[in-house]
Amino acid sequence: MTTDNREPVIAIFNYGGGLRGLIPAHIMTRIEKVTGLRMSEMVDIFCGPSTGAILNSALTLPNPDHPERCKYRARHLVRFYEREGTKIFPQDRFRELRGLLHDFNNRMTKFSQLESIFKHGHYDPKNLSIALKALYGNAKLSDSMKSLIVPFYSLDGTNNAHNYKEAESPTQAMRHYASEGGHAVWLRNMCLNNERQYRNNTPDVFLHDAVMASCAAPTYFPCHHFNIDWKDSRGTKEYAGIDGNIFDNPAVSYYGSIRKQLDPDQKLIMIGLGTGNTNRSIKKEKWNKYGSLGVVDPVNDLPLINIFFHASESALSHSFVSEMGNDLHMFNRTILDGDPNTPSAQIDDGSPENLKKLRHFAEAIMEEHKNEFDHVCEMLVRNRDKKETKKKEDQPIENWIKGLFSLSKKTD
Repeated sequence: MTTDNREPVIAIFNYGGGLRGLIPAHIMTRIEKVTGLRMSEMVDIFCGPSTGAILNSALTLPNPDHPERCKYRARHLVRFYEREGTKIFPQDRFRELRGLLHDFNNRMTKFSQLESIFKHGHYDPKNLSIALKALYGNAKLSDSMKSLIVPFYSLDGTNNAHNYKEAESPTQAMRHYASEGGHAVWLRNMCLNNERQYRNNTPDVFLHDAVMASCAAPTYFPCHHFNIDWKDSRGTKEYAGIDGNIFDNPAVSYYGSIRKQLDPDQKLIMIGLGTGNTNRSIKKEKWNKYGSLGVVDPVNDLPLINIFFHASESALSHSFVSEMGNDLHMFNRTILDGDPNTPSAQIDDGSPENLKKLRHFAEAIMEEHKNEFDHVCEMLVRNRDKKETKKKEDQPIENWIKGLFSLSKKTD
């Protein structure tokens, strides 16, 4: 990858995973402790779906009392998850019942007869909404102090319907047809090279709504309905959004959203903070035994949804890793089944015991990748210091330009 002489752009990708978001929260808390700096002071682009979007949006939110810096440190997000976890995900009293009934239901009972029971797989989104409104207030996407990308999947493409025109190229037609049905959406507030130009193009949407959509995990929460003003020819549109984790991962974010925002030959360094790898191989006998409901049952760790979440990453991982080379730093490890010291793979386990295991799991990741972790901390500080030095060097020129414009206005 050829690059220019500017300091590299540093992106952090925080994975989705519900309450397992405590894992990257703990890792970033350690990074801030080691470096003595906020994540927002060291990272240029914050991206990632679902629980990652909760973290990213909070870490880039300006402090109303000190507008020059961000409101939250990573340790505040650790407290957020520990405090709000069981409110967002109260104990699911129907989980065991579903486990007993799903196999019987597949063979003998009509789904409609158990519909009222299975609906309890949806947690009340009001609890998540209250927690996020307390975290973000009335902040909008455009308020983020660093580049922020919040992904969600739009279920309804009706508002984007387009009549095919004969004069259009196949590529144009493909774009239009792709947006007519369900499709991926990245909500971006970019402030890298031309801050004014980027911010003028930022969609007008509340952070609370953007993150609610990105967190609407199938079988856990219903879709989130909200409006986005695109501030262009699309105008204001309604969306029914679900979990961005369905399609988003570091490779997809890079190819689909980040790379086109960079100047040609601009170097990118990406740091990926995982929430525990839960991808599993499944024997054919077990898959066939699940039946139509078993493949989406949390008791079985949602095998079908798990496949959806990992499919795109596995398809693109080789090309992505080859292109990024040494500029990719991934911190994650597998959550082992049956290991009493490993946290639950479930995204909704907020028990005190599991919260402690999530902290230990994050510590194990950092210990397992100690050399790379130390290198990343040093790189983050070094890169930040170089940018601060350049900013001070450029300040006299910026002041001179501002003075020139001010004088020109007075003359007019």
